Amino acid sequence: MCLIIFAHQLDRRYPLVLAANRDEFFSRATDQADFWIGSESTQAILAGKDLIAGGTWLGVTKTGRFAAVTNIRDPSQPEQKPRSRGELTLDFLAGDQSPHEYCDSLSERFDEFAGYNLLVGDKQTLYYVNNLEEKLWQLDAGIYGLSNGLLNSSWPKVNQGRSQLQHLLEAEQALTTDNLIAMMNNRTRASDEELPDTGLPVDIESKLSSAFIQNPERQYGTRCSTAIIIESTGDTRFTEQNYDDFGNATERHFFQFSS
Repeated sequence: MCLIIFAHQLDRRYPLVLAANRDEFFSRATDQADFWIGSESTQAILAGKDLIAGGTWLGVTKTGRFAAVTNIRDPSQPEQKPRSRGELTLDFLAGDQSPHEYCDSLSERFDEFAGYNLLVGDKQTLYYVNNLEEKLWQLDAGIYGLSNGLLNSSWPKVNQGRSQLQHLLEAEQALTTDNLIAMMNNRTRASDEELPDTGLPVDIESKLSSAFIQNPERQYGTRCSTAIIIESTGDTRFTEQNYDDFGNATERHFFQFSS
């Protein structure tokens, strides 16, 4: 997952509004979003599945738990570590620890994972933790953006996404997951002057600067967009839009349930 734009406790109608793009190599096998069958967990987990390591990049449960992860782009740090970042989200979704308890427990094993940003929450609270700064935060009400830097890093697609979400929340019409999916389909790249310096060559940094990424030369790009709206009534709406190797929309899945 490479871009997450979300509003937490900002609008009384929607305790959580989230839009996310998962960017990945085309060859990495995954299952599209669905309720997981055959899990030993008592939680009803709705998420996509990484078929290589068995975890997930983003998911929710029918009991109101939520988790999402992105990697931290830092060429100076090793990318390979003993455990997959997808375990972080899955372990929280399948467990019963509070968000604070779960994040606090990670401090003993930060080094087991390559660089990550992790969001975990329930009906009341939302926490952010990363293993670069080795800190955790309980998030206040607000609009946030998370890509492959730290939370609210001033990257063009993060700043633009936060502004677009603010606009959608202020609009007179009711918010839909379709609105959020459309927001994440922005394929405009930033100018060279706007690019963050993450240690990558400028041409690669440019190809990664749009919300929706297309980099067929590297067989890499946005594989799906996900939109989640959790309402004050307890209803959850979840949409996943999948894309082929050319960036064309393919399957779309919609789920709605109450917690």
